[in-house]
Amino acid sequence: MSERSVIFFDIDGTLLTHEKELPTETKQAIFDLKKAGHEVAIATGRAPFMFEELRNELEIDTFVSYNGQYVVLNGEVVYANSLNLTSLEKLTETALQNDHPIVFMDHEDMKSNVPEHDYIHESMSTLKIDMFPTHDPHYYQERDLYQSLLFCPEGEEKQYEQVFKDFDFIRWHPVSVDILPQGGSKAKGIEKIVEKLGFSAEQQYAFGDGLNDIEMLSTVKNSVAMGNAADEVKSVSKYVTKPVQENGIVHGLEMVGLLQRS
Repeated sequence: MSERSVIFFDIDGTLLTHEKELPTETKQAIFDLKKAGHEVAIATGRAPFMFEELRNELEIDTFVSYNGQYVVLNGEVVYANSLNLTSLEKLTETALQNDHPIVFMDHEDMKSNVPEHDYIHESMSTLKIDMFPTHDPHYYQERDLYQSLLFCPEGEEKQYEQVFKDFDFIRWHPVSVDILPQGGSKAKGIEKIVEKLGFSAEQQYAFGDGLNDIEMLSTVKNSVAMGNAADEVKSVSKYVTKPVQENGIVHGLEMVGLLQRS
């Protein structure tokens, strides 16, 4: 394909397998895209400090993190959308009464409002990262937070959704929910990058698999759902590739014409 494109990749279940491994073929494909002159970026729900190693390995310095709340283009922050701290304080008070812990997250670190809790360990251990939040119940004060985590069993987030309209709640684990600024999404973060780079709709591609990818995949013109994605994710995507563990990225890039079959 002769014209340059910009391609956004989700991380978990897209670039990385469910074992949090980066397939060799996927890594090579990323470098092949860059060699061909394409712009390669990451679009993830993760915090910037949770995928620094991956960015370094793939030599990527453009990314949408926190599901669109903290956006970096060529190493420079171009958009930051923080949580309403007054509402977050009230939510935290309610959550404490319900034995639902909270983790506060800015662009550099994360802190929990309780010393420890089984839900925190159960959900965050699935990310297979070498870090857990330490305890600082006042971490939300006088700093910009771009996401928080609410830890509660499925369905129990409904009580917060009804009261705290400043936030969107997106479940990513049976006992954990992302708390985001209302209306924030990967799609909005991508928009900030595309505005700066000037790519047309036809030049934009996105790969994803999770519920937090739905707005991205329904907005980006050339959207590719992984074969391991949920049906509602596949239904909003233009293309569906193979599962991540079956070289889904390489297959998808060949399917849309960004990589040539060898």
